[in-house]
Amino acid sequence: MIILSGRDLNKEYISRDRKVRPLQHVDFDLHQGEILGIVGESGSGKSTLLKVISGIEKPDSGMLYHLDKEYTGSKPEKTGKFLQMIFQDAYGSFDPKMSMEKSLKEGTDSDRNEIIRVIGEVGLSEELLSRRPRHLSGGQCQRMSIARALLSHADVLLCDEITSALDVTTQAQVINLLMEIRDVENVSIILVSHDLALVSMICDRIMVMKEGVVVEEGKTEDVINKPSDEYTRKLLNSIIAV
Repeated sequence: MIILSGRDLNKEYISRDRKVRPLQHVDFDLHQGEILGIVGESGSGKSTLLKVISGIEKPDSGMLYHLDKEYTGSKPEKTGKFLQMIFQDAYGSFDPKMSMEKSLKEGTDSDRNEIIRVIGEVGLSEELLSRRPRHLSGGQCQRMSIARALLSHADVLLCDEITSALDVTTQAQVINLLMEIRDVENVSIILVSHDLALVSMICDRIMVMKEGVVVEEGKTEDVINKPSDEYTRKLLNSIIAV
């Protein structure tokens, strides 16, 4: 079942007196319980696409659909808060003056017992709830942001480079956590990353973007083993070179 989709999405900016088109006729589908990876170099449009999907920015043209219902930059009341963003800067996504418990309660109807249960699911202890963001490690703070997403009961989690600021061990822990959440909760996940190797380990399908255009899309094993576009082959070769 397709839970989220976009059709002919376009976005244009004016930067230093020239037009920049980070999205050009972009189509995508996200299935229930699927992890979709969106990869590309800096400036490829992948983060802009995530902002458009989340409603942070609006497309200049094109349509977005949640369970076949249209939405354009704002979430329809009938479907509720079906999207939840998990940001690259986990620290910056929390109010630095608030305890983690207050931050997790904000915007949800969760009581303390539910919050304790959910942070336990992401591998955190109750005593961390009294701390402020800067008193947590990077990995703990990112787990708190994932817990917040789970407390929202969203259908879709949008992850924007969420492991890029973490060390290798913590990256693996966060990725394993996302896979476990997908398997247990059956949520759908869009994972934006510049790291094709990481995406290939977790995602069911991969979408490759270059200069605002989707140059390749398919099942992970097909994109990795039989890339059809030269740009995808370039990304794969850069992994091998490292």
